[in-house]
Amino acid sequence: MSQQTEQAALCATPASSATEAAESGVTELAARVRRLAVERDAVILAHYYAPAEVQTVADYVGDSFYLAKLAVELPQQTIVLAGVAFMGESVKLLNPAKTVLLPEPAADCPMAHMVRAETIAAARERWGSDLAVVCYVNSTIAAKAASDVCVTSSNAVKIVRELPEGHVLFIPDRNLGRYVAEQVPEKDVLLNDGCCPRHDAVSVVEVQTLRAAHPEAEVLAHPECTPEVLAEADYIGSTSGIIARAEASEAQEFIVLTVRGVGYELHRRCPGKRFFFPPTPLTCADMDSITLGKVARCLETGEGAVELDASAPASLAAKRALDRMLELAGR
Repeated sequence: MSQQTEQAALCATPASSATEAAESGVTELAARVRRLAVERDAVILAHYYAPAEVQTVADYVGDSFYLAKLAVELPQQTIVLAGVAFMGESVKLLNPAKTVLLPEPAADCPMAHMVRAETIAAARERWGSDLAVVCYVNSTIAAKAASDVCVTSSNAVKIVRELPEGHVLFIPDRNLGRYVAEQVPEKDVLLNDGCCPRHDAVSVVEVQTLRAAHPEAEVLAHPECTPEVLAEADYIGSTSGIIARAEASEAQEFIVLTVRGVGYELHRRCPGKRFFFPPTPLTCADMDSITLGKVARCLETGEGAVELDASAPASLAAKRALDRMLELAGR
């Protein structure tokens, strides 16, 4: 045996030991995060799409609507939002006096930027007072400010149905907008050309192939998927709706058409059930960039604070759209 080989053998760590060391490190880091949260009077909110290690340390895990609604009810003065930029902005708009920290400020949502001011202006000019601009929360402050009300995938149908206007411009997601239009046929729903790149990429062939391999499985789809894919689904709903359906269903196998991060909560709440995702990488690189270490760092240093001028016209208008969402969804 050469000297280099001997040194390599001496330095090599058995796979099981390496795994145990890694798990120990994660456990210690998680304990530090929890200790810091208590010291800073902070509450940690995580979206279902955040990495599993982040969800495990969160005080609350949920979808966009749940987190937005919850944020206005919490007593803590510091909110750590393990999610993308628009989520942190929404929480800050609803809680201007509180400190809102994003563990990864660069985490963004491509769809949030897929709407143009010209599109909104043209619709308002054509339909006047009989138009409501409905903005998915996956959007920028500017888009929210130009809208009449915000919605999430869990309350969009309910809110659009209650609006008095006959015409609705739904921004920015065309897939969710089309789904809402099908559920509320009495409204004239105008669509914007935007989408979630991950959900939009799922193909019908992938779903059919999975169903052929798992004929007893229920297909659970997020409405950000294309209409062709939604036509294959047994259930269509928000992330929280998908989890609730899997938990309540007597089925033991499910084909899940949304971001894989939801798998952590599905397995936690549905022990013994099996979940299958399409081969198209249903992962959100921005959500995946939020790590346990970054959560610890923002708690230690205060980095990642969401800075907004709450008195600015755009902030006030965006907050009105969010407040109206909470009002209409709560009826």
